[in-house]
Amino acid sequence: MSALRPHSLARLHEGDRPRQPGTLQARSLTGGIQVVPEPGRVVRFGRAPRPDTHLQVGGDDIRVSRRHGELVFRDRSWWLRNTGQQLLRLPQGRLVHATTEPIPLTVGYTPVFVRGSGYREHLVELYVTDYDDHGPGTRETAPTVPPRRWPLDDDERLVLIVLGQEYLRYTPEPRPLVYRRAVAQLQALRPEYGWTKRRIEERVTAVRRRLHQSGLVQGRLMRDEDDTTCDATLMHNLLRELVDSTTLVPPDLAELDRDLDDD
Repeated sequence: MSALRPHSLARLHEGDRPRQPGTLQARSLTGGIQVVPEPGRVVRFGRAPRPDTHLQVGGDDIRVSRRHGELVFRDRSWWLRNTGQQLLRLPQGRLVHATTEPIPLTVGYTPVFVRGSGYREHLVELYVTDYDDHGPGTRETAPTVPPRRWPLDDDERLVLIVLGQEYLRYTPEPRPLVYRRAVAQLQALRPEYGWTKRRIEERVTAVRRRLHQSGLVQGRLMRDEDDTTCDATLMHNLLRELVDSTTLVPPDLAELDRDLDDD
């Protein structure tokens, strides 16, 4: 196992991915590992540091089990199992209990959220290299064209992370955070800026206008004079585009804790 820490496994380019099919890359806030696919190979993650686990997650949260989950390679797949007391949550709201049968990971990117204290959830990012390789010179093995990522300044990024928390947590049927709660959270994170609903709206509108003017976003982002599209729909389309394009990714949620810790 070799150490690595990419910014996010959701943003891996073709050249960043291991060549051996089935290779597992795993990352938490404390670091990352890369593991080749060998039958019977086991990767453990949880609150305990090495050597009790291979990947530490939620080290300061006593609700996270010391060995909270494991991944085992068999039958050409990595299988995820919950070995802790709290839930694991996968995209589309799928919950994995300690009594749930092991779940095979699909190739590509999978975020796993470990339930912690209160409303806390700790992110483990997983990426499995695809087996679909048909040799050099074919379209299947050509370098992947990465999604278009949109430039955001620091204030815009923080505002949209706050508003889009449910999207970054892969919550089923996510909704933008209401402005009242967003103002309160931003004031706690950056009190010196004097956040108000109007200032948030200004940042959001600026981003929506830039993306709209590019002509590259399918969903509606701006409302015409006679348009009856509601603001919630426009905000949903904006956040969906930012998350789908990996402009915003689940590890960005750490900004919400990091800014509080830095004060």
